Amino acid sequence: MSRIFASRLPALILLAALTAGTQAATSPSFADDEQVVAFARDLEQRHGFNADELLGQFAQTRPNDKVLQLIKPPASPLQRSWERYRPRFINDRRINGGVRFWRTHEATLAKASALYGVPAEVIVAIIGVETEYGVNTGSFRVLEALATLAFHYPRRADFFRTELEQFLLLTRENNQSPLAIKGSFAGAIGIPQFMPGSQRRYAVDFDGDNKVDLSGSVDDAIGSVARFLEQHGWQAGQPVAQPAIINTSQNPAWIESGIRPTLPVAQLKNQGITSEADDAATVALIDLVSPGRETEYWLGYENFYVITRYNRSSFYAMSVFQLAEEIRKRMLR
Repeated sequence: MSRIFASRLPALILLAALTAGTQAATSPSFADDEQVVAFARDLEQRHGFNADELLGQFAQTRPNDKVLQLIKPPASPLQRSWERYRPRFINDRRINGGVRFWRTHEATLAKASALYGVPAEVIVAIIGVETEYGVNTGSFRVLEALATLAFHYPRRADFFRTELEQFLLLTRENNQSPLAIKGSFAGAIGIPQFMPGSQRRYAVDFDGDNKVDLSGSVDDAIGSVARFLEQHGWQAGQPVAQPAIINTSQNPAWIESGIRPTLPVAQLKNQGITSEADDAATVALIDLVSPGRETEYWLGYENFYVITRYNRSSFYAMSVFQLAEEIRKRMLR
């Protein structure tokens, strides 16, 4: 850094702070938005909220430009690359952190695994990928983030208005102030990063204190992740994925079948795709592409598909699976 720039830095910081303060003071609050007023009145009619009280809370929040920046796809999106994606989650820091997390919460993980049929390592890996075991749970006010996306992001406005409604119901049920809850820029909450609707549908009180607290209770987070997967069809004792080899020069059209398992293994073998999978199994063909490198192929079972219900990406599901395997192996040492 140059000395001239360094000497100007405090003044620039002060100017930025003053500018931000001016923008915050002049930017209209959500309570000034006719759509938000109509939304509050609708919640009053359908759920018995006090619309004026809701608008008083919305008056303390404003559209967040950072949320809109983070939610939008990049102007020049990078080509998908498993080679770039994988090291973000499959690394010594997350593997060692997963081992520590497992050993610290071994009894709770065993209980959740026995109750819901989900292996402990998969529960640990999801929490590791989502928040690095509760370290990074988000610093955005959830009310502000969801309102920004509900009323200023037309592409997915319906989804985020539903989640905003679910969030307000959730905080009322838990006797919490909507203004006090923090999470991700997309409104995900707590150690496992549940959206409000998912928390209301799938989260459980796993520590027996008569409340669900995904931000402060690791036990609740563990039980809720396991129940989420179980409710989405996790098959206890069944595999997640296996490597496959494409013995054909033709482009594998089976990729177009999607991520839901619909392809008989026997049929794939007859068409040049080999693996150690049972011929009677039904799978999806997963392609892990990296520019400039040979594509990595896997067969995904129903449990692989279930992981994608948490995040609808084959890269995400494979990261969870491989992180889980690495954590399990290190636990056995």
